[in-house]
Amino acid sequence: MKTPILRTFALAVCVAPLIFSADTSTSTVGGASWSPQAAASYLDARLTWWADWPQAARDHGTFCVSCHTVAPYALSRLTLRAALAERTVSPIESKLIENVTKRVRMWDEMEPYYPDQARGVPKTAESRGTEAILNALVLTSYDAPRGELSPDTRLALDHMWAQQLKSGDSKGAFSWLQFHNAPWEGDSQFYGATLAALAVGATPASYQSAPEVREGLQSLREYLSKNRASQTLVDRTILLWASAKISGLLSPAEQKAIIGEAVAKQKADGGFSLPDFIAGWKRKDDTPLETKSDGYATGVVALALQEAGVPRDRPELQRSLAWLAKNQEKSDGRWLAYSMNKQRDLSSDIGRFMSDAATAYAVLALNRAR
Repeated sequence: MKTPILRTFALAVCVAPLIFSADTSTSTVGGASWSPQAAASYLDARLTWWADWPQAARDHGTFCVSCHTVAPYALSRLTLRAALAERTVSPIESKLIENVTKRVRMWDEMEPYYPDQARGVPKTAESRGTEAILNALVLTSYDAPRGELSPDTRLALDHMWAQQLKSGDSKGAFSWLQFHNAPWEGDSQFYGATLAALAVGATPASYQSAPEVREGLQSLREYLSKNRASQTLVDRTILLWASAKISGLLSPAEQKAIIGEAVAKQKADGGFSLPDFIAGWKRKDDTPLETKSDGYATGVVALALQEAGVPRDRPELQRSLAWLAKNQEKSDGRWLAYSMNKQRDLSSDIGRFMSDAATAYAVLALNRAR
């Protein structure tokens, strides 16, 4: 008898094989083309706006690293370098790296993103835990191609490990900002822990095996393993991605189970819809959730499947990548995704937040397939 995942694969329809063009201006997937240049232009413009947005401003002339716009940007933008024949980081990337580095170096002097005196306890602790992970994620991502860690990146990782919880039910995790906006901004302690795993997963093996790192890393593994079953499918899909970077997060059987659950949500058009990965979620304004395929869910699933070693000739993966190639917005280069909390105007800056993350994950998935 076939296992559920193999049965799902067997029932999938066949699609055209993946073919990528050599032209740096476009890439072709399953007969559809997408533009790395348009994606880069959208991502750069959004980070430029965020860095200057008054609500993102923090002390000492810095800006906060958001889960929806900035962190996905850092993970994805450098992967466009080869496709665009770029030799150096873009000016806005340099500004991001300088911003994060400044906050890392001045850690003890920097005010938390949201201090207790302004937002109430425990916002200082949550801010420190969240920022420490995101700073490490940004800097390790940019160090990864070089295969070595800069002193600033090591310092960012030191700050992260110092924030790791040492006791209680959440031992091994980190305090994480809670604004009751899940899953809009990854408002989940488990999600934050998976990002910490991704940050460590971008480091050289020599770092991960260092005596001062092993205990914290093992504690992180144990937290993710203990709490996996109770998480939403979208968080477990991010864990699937992280498990390809850090050994021991998931067994082969556990990876297979998450893959099976994820691909079972695929829609007839080849895409995925985020509400299908978060059962029972309702918007705060009581408007109906968008049920059509979106760039966020499709990008995350297509990326996680590839990272987990799903062969590129699997129909589900081919169809998801083809959907991404077909659904890049011609007007501005983004992939659309929708707020889970309110019905928002997609042309507004706040209404674009989910599309910022969707565009980053779509880029990661499509470039991974190259």
